[in-house]
Amino acid sequence: MTTTSDEKINVSLLKDVEYLTKILDDVLLHEGGDTLLVTVKEIRALSTEFRETQDAVTQDKIKQKINELEPGLRKNVIRAFSIHLHLLNIAEQNYRSRRRREYQAQDANIIQPGSLEAGVKTLIDNNVSPDQITDLLGKLSLELIMTAHPTEATRRSILQIHKRIARLLTQWDYSYTRYEKKMIKERIANEITFLWQTQEIRQKKPSVMKEVSNGLYYFDRVLFDVLPKIHDDLEDLLFEKYNQRWHIPSFLRFGSWIGGDRDGNPNVKATTTFETLKRQRELVLRKYKDALITLQDRLSHSDSKIEVSEELRASIEQDRKVLAINGWYKEDEVYRLKLSLMLKKLEYTEQDDERGYAKAEELLEDLYIIRESMKVHHPNHNPVKLLRKVIRQVDLFGFHLASLDIRNHSGEHESALTEVFHEVGITNEYAALDEKDKVETLVSVLENPRPLISIYDEYSPETLEVIDTFRMIKRAQDTFGLRAIEVYLISMTDNVSDLLEVLVLAKEAGLYRVYPDGKVVSRIHAAPLLETIDDLKNGPEMIKKLFDIPLYRKHLEARGNLQEVMLGYSDSSKDGGNITANWELYQAQQEIHDIASTYGVKLKYFHGRGGSLGRGGGPLYSSLLSQPAVTLGDGVKITEQGEVLSSRYLLEDIAYRSLEQATSTLLTGIMGLNDDNTNMKPSQEEVDAMSVISEYALKKYQSLVFEDSGFIKYFNQATPLHELGDLNIGSRPMKRKGSDRFEDLRAIPWVFAWTQSRQLLPAWYAAGTGFKKYLDETGNLKLLKKMYEKWPFFNATINNLQMALTKADIQTAQEYANMMQDNEISSRIFNSIKEEHAQTKEIVLKITGQDALLDNRQNIKDSVRLRNPLVDPLNLLQVQLVSQLRNQEEESHQYDELLIEALLTINGVAAGLRNTG
Repeated sequence: MTTTSDEKINVSLLKDVEYLTKILDDVLLHEGGDTLLVTVKEIRALSTEFRETQDAVTQDKIKQKINELEPGLRKNVIRAFSIHLHLLNIAEQNYRSRRRREYQAQDANIIQPGSLEAGVKTLIDNNVSPDQITDLLGKLSLELIMTAHPTEATRRSILQIHKRIARLLTQWDYSYTRYEKKMIKERIANEITFLWQTQEIRQKKPSVMKEVSNGLYYFDRVLFDVLPKIHDDLEDLLFEKYNQRWHIPSFLRFGSWIGGDRDGNPNVKATTTFETLKRQRELVLRKYKDALITLQDRLSHSDSKIEVSEELRASIEQDRKVLAINGWYKEDEVYRLKLSLMLKKLEYTEQDDERGYAKAEELLEDLYIIRESMKVHHPNHNPVKLLRKVIRQVDLFGFHLASLDIRNHSGEHESALTEVFHEVGITNEYAALDEKDKVETLVSVLENPRPLISIYDEYSPETLEVIDTFRMIKRAQDTFGLRAIEVYLISMTDNVSDLLEVLVLAKEAGLYRVYPDGKVVSRIHAAPLLETIDDLKNGPEMIKKLFDIPLYRKHLEARGNLQEVMLGYSDSSKDGGNITANWELYQAQQEIHDIASTYGVKLKYFHGRGGSLGRGGGPLYSSLLSQPAVTLGDGVKITEQGEVLSSRYLLEDIAYRSLEQATSTLLTGIMGLNDDNTNMKPSQEEVDAMSVISEYALKKYQSLVFEDSGFIKYFNQATPLHELGDLNIGSRPMKRKGSDRFEDLRAIPWVFAWTQSRQLLPAWYAAGTGFKKYLDETGNLKLLKKMYEKWPFFNATINNLQMALTKADIQTAQEYANMMQDNEISSRIFNSIKEEHAQTKEIVLKITGQDALLDNRQNIKDSVRLRNPLVDPLNLLQVQLVSQLRNQEEESHQYDELLIEALLTINGVAAGLRNTG
């Protein structure tokens, strides 16, 4: 039988896993002796056997082994299984990198699916003309926004060791001599030893500035180089295929919420945000200095050998005059001379000296001067790619590195303006006004150029912090450039007044102004965040009312007729279940887009997705495909958070692969093209079917989550929810108001707890009921099969269900349900979960026509199969520890020891299941 390329790669993955496992076992023997190694091997073997046989006797043996462990040995067993899972993650990443390299080594006709080459080929195959390419490039826009949401359980020190091991594995692929292989094995053994001897758990919650530092790591080590490469490779591919060179706009950018998101995080202040931008500028200026030094080393041209532009010579003389230095010591090496002067200007920029660059555009202009001069003597068909890369970097990152979004709760703005309006006599109790009166009051204030707030006014600390935030935004734009902060996001946007309140506060800070002739100048986007099912349903009507206000339309004109709308996947899923949330999100996008089109307004959707399937997670390219195709052309923003950052952007090859897949998907998606060249728009029959399915699923979901009186007790006792609060994985509190109400629980711990307990309820529950009731009513399985084959949204929905159902494990979930003190509640709710899981699995297989889940995604299926024998013992250990923990006095020494072990199991399970939050 012929072995396919992918099958060969799977063999190489298994070899990597076996290789790393053997080295780990050697480390375990050294660190814990025969007792540790034998115990780990026995549990590992039994767990593997149980997964293959599902034999209850074997599972009992595992439980017995675990119950017999002494505390010291038990802790080391937990650590051993956790490290093993981390190594498996590294092996899989190396497999992805190797697969990409193997495709590139093949004949030019063999193209990796989802690559930039595949995207351009789809355009060629569909006869997309050069004029259409020009139009397409004008619409291409993807922003990925880093957030500090607390779902990354792994410390950065650990991640850095992971990165070093990954690089060593890659070197192993290219090592030829016995000596090379021996040295690499020794170095990997050393790194695994370091891993064993490094503290896994943070001793305290990270500060906001520590989170900022963690985010900057990805820019420094990966994104600063990978983002330009995506742009340059696309430009070269289009030139190669169309024999025409386009200037590719900087369509792929990264932004951040870290240091800017103050919703529910009392640790983020105006001063914190400004300090964040300072740190970002420090990094980007350092990167530019390094880049210019590298350019200086390369551009050794002598003007005795070449002709250079007069503009270059004039700029050198101008710089010398301003800086009062001559620059490079060799007068004939003109480019080195110019670059030495540019480096001096960057030094002054760092010092806020007026002799430095006032803005990034001035640095760009100097680079353009060098580029244009080189055209005089350098072959045009072969651009100097290092220079092109530096120009792209400055265009992408400016002096701010990444645009920082500001987010706050709508209630904070209303409260602040209630105090301000009372103070200046506009209205005594603004918050008590109905919506109509609020809007009239706000429009009146916006039309009046008179300021309401003086720097001498005294307000409550909360109101002053809101006012200071807007003043800080203006200062930040003046200092770091307008791109430093462009968007103000409003959590829990219910009404038009929520957006107008932000404009009033912006007006008081000088970010918004209405002139006597009616002209509006606005330096900030006000973006609603639609989070709940009701918000999504009411969103289109709210947007229409907003666009009907003449003053707001003038604000939009000042912002390029662009309205940004953020969609919350987490809270909508928590509110209505995964199926209904995804469908309401899809419909809201389509309806709001249609409304915006009638007003001539472009709409940019910001998708607030999490890493987990219960929070809109999944591959980046799949997230793009599942949107209405018509919404992709005005630009897309997507959050990247928690463990997603390390899984996608820790290694250069993986980052490139993820970003090229997203770019390729966006290229074809804007053109309305699919892999099989089918139309991406659903029929009315398909839309109607999805609406019926969603309605049935919503009723099923809410009957459990909101109507079963025992559900909250089950969630609290049958998951490690409360233990998660001690994990110290983020600066933000788990709950918005510190209360125990379900409504105030953040979506992240909601999903994290269900994932840890292997129930994964938010990712799939109620889907089976929705599909079954629809089929019972219509019998139209043929339509659902067609929807799966032809409609990207439905295809992504079903594939995500397959993944969630596979990662969920009902037998393990039963162990968590057994922690419940009330057997009646436990039995009732767990049986409902068990039955729904079986029903959903059955119908998903009917729709896909598969024999087993993930038969269409063999690599993911194999990944889960490899992980399960390592995750299962950690789950059983977690149940044992949490059960003991809850019977201990919190002040006791034993409680502290048990808690540390329980937290180690949470870390390990998170590593094993990957996208957990």
